[in-house]
Amino acid sequence: MESLSQSGLEALRLLVTGDRTLWEIVGVSFRVSLTAVLACAPLAVAFAALLAFRRFPGRQAVLAVLNTLLSLPAVVVGLSLYLVLSRHGPLGEWQLLFTQTAMVLGQMVLCFPLITAMCHAALQETDPRAWETARTLGAGPLRAVLTLLGEVRFALLGALIAGLGRVVAEVGSAMMLGGNILGYTRNITTAIALETSKGAFAQGIALGMVLLILAFSLNAGLHWLQGRSRLDPEYLT
Repeated sequence: MESLSQSGLEALRLLVTGDRTLWEIVGVSFRVSLTAVLACAPLAVAFAALLAFRRFPGRQAVLAVLNTLLSLPAVVVGLSLYLVLSRHGPLGEWQLLFTQTAMVLGQMVLCFPLITAMCHAALQETDPRAWETARTLGAGPLRAVLTLLGEVRFALLGALIAGLGRVVAEVGSAMMLGGNILGYTRNITTAIALETSKGAFAQGIALGMVLLILAFSLNAGLHWLQGRSRLDPEYLT
C-alpha cells in the first residue's frame, strides 16, 4: 500500500509539474483521435442522411451490418488493418504501418459505425414534412439536407463526442497499428499498458487520471447536448 501511495503522489506531481513526456503522450492521443473523428464525420453524416431519407434495395441489410459493427472489437480492426498495411499486404508500399496515419485509419473504422448510427437515429426523428417543405420552397437536395441537419445539430454534435469517446480510450488498434513508439505513436492507453507491465505505476496512474477526466468531460458534454436537443425549439418543430 505504501508503494501504491507513493505512486499516486508521484502521479500527481507529474500532472502538476507538466512532465514533458507525459503531456506529449496526451498530445498524441488528442491529435490522433480528433483527426480520426473530424475526418470520419462528413462521410458518416452523409451516409446517415442517405439511410434516413432514401429507400433503396438492401437498405435494411446495410442497417443490420451497421448495427453489428457498433460492437466491433478494436483489436480486430487493428489486426485487419495490420495485414493490409504490413510489408506484404496490399498497401504495404505506402509504408503507413507504425505511423499516426495508420492509427487514424484504425480509429476512423471504429468511430464510423457509431457516428453514423447516432446521426441516423437523430435524422429519423425529424418531421418528414420538413424535407418536403424545403423542396417545395425551392431548396435543392443538398440545401434541404443541410436544413434538416441544422434542426438536429445538437444531436449531431453529440454523435461526434460519442465517437471521440469511443476511440480515445481504445488500446488494441492503437497498439497494433502504431507500435507504441515514444514521442510518435505512444498514446494514453498504450502508455498505460506499457508502464503498468513494467511495474512503473506513477505515469500509468497519471495518464489514467487524464483519461478519466476526459471520459467524464465527454459524457457530461454528451448529456448536455442531448438535453439541449430536447429543449431546442427548432428541434421540436
